[in-house]
Amino acid sequence: MKSFYQLIVVVATVLLLAIGISHSAFAQANDIDDGPLKENELLANPEPNDDGLRESHAGNPNWITKWYGPDGNYENSGGFNTTAPKDLIDEGTDGKITQVELSTIAGLNRTKSFDVEWKGGNGGTREWTVFELDPADGNNMNRDGPVDNLDIYGIIVINSPVAREAVMSPAHDDYAQIWINGEKWYNNSRWTGAAQTILHNVTVDLKKGANVLVYRVGEGGGSAYINLHFDDDTHDAVKIYPDKSNDQDSFFSEIQGFLDVEPVGKLTTTWADLKRN
Repeated sequence: MKSFYQLIVVVATVLLLAIGISHSAFAQANDIDDGPLKENELLANPEPNDDGLRESHAGNPNWITKWYGPDGNYENSGGFNTTAPKDLIDEGTDGKITQVELSTIAGLNRTKSFDVEWKGGNGGTREWTVFELDPADGNNMNRDGPVDNLDIYGIIVINSPVAREAVMSPAHDDYAQIWINGEKWYNNSRWTGAAQTILHNVTVDLKKGANVLVYRVGEGGGSAYINLHFDDDTHDAVKIYPDKSNDQDSFFSEIQGFLDVEPVGKLTTTWADLKRN
C-alpha cells in the first residue's frame, strides 16, 4: 500500500511539472497594435498585463546595445511613481527641449547645443554621448552610479528605406515609456521579469528615412535594466544608430546624411499641438 501511495505522489508530481512546462512553453506576450497612445496616459498599463504573459527572448540576436543620451542617470528620483509624471528632459534643460520633442529630428539636433543640467542631488550636469549596455546584464541601467531610484534616457535613430510597420519588444525594470517621431507608442509601469523577457510586442509605424526613438525607464529598487529589439524583418531592412560611433560628434557624423530633412505632415502637426498645450 505504501508503494501505491508513493506511485501516486510520483505521478502527480510528473503531471504538475508537465503542466508547468507546457504553460511556460506556450506563454505568449501580449500583442499591442492600436497605438500611438495619448501623451497624458502616463501610468496606464496596457491590458492585459499578467505575469503569465512573460515571454523570454534570451535567444534573440537583435537586442540593441548602443544608445545616445545623457552620460549619466537622473538620480535620487524617489521611485518611478514619483518621476513618471515628470518630464526630466524639460527639467534638465530649463524648457529648451521636452522628452517628446527629443524624439523628433529637430529635437535631436538641438542636443548639440546644450547639456542636461539636473540639480546636484539628481546627478548634476550630464553631457550627451553614446553609451553601450549589455542586454544580458540585469543591472545595465546603473552605469557605475546609484543602483536604486534612477531614470535613464536612451535614444536610437532608425533609418528605414521605406515606410513600414515594425514590431518592437521592450524589456525593462521598472516602468518604461517609448516615443517615436513625437508620438508615444509604449507605456508600462510594470517590470517585465528579466533583462531579456518581455510582456508586450508593440506594432509601431516607421516612416521612410530617419525615425527617432526615445526610451525612458525609471527604476525604484532591485534589478535595473533597459533593453529593446525589433522583429527580424525590420532588423534586416533598416539601419539602427548609434552604430560605430562612440561619442556625440561621431554619432551625428554617421547619421548626418539622412537626418537633415525636417519632419512634415502629421508629425509637425502633432508637435505643434503638443507645444500649444
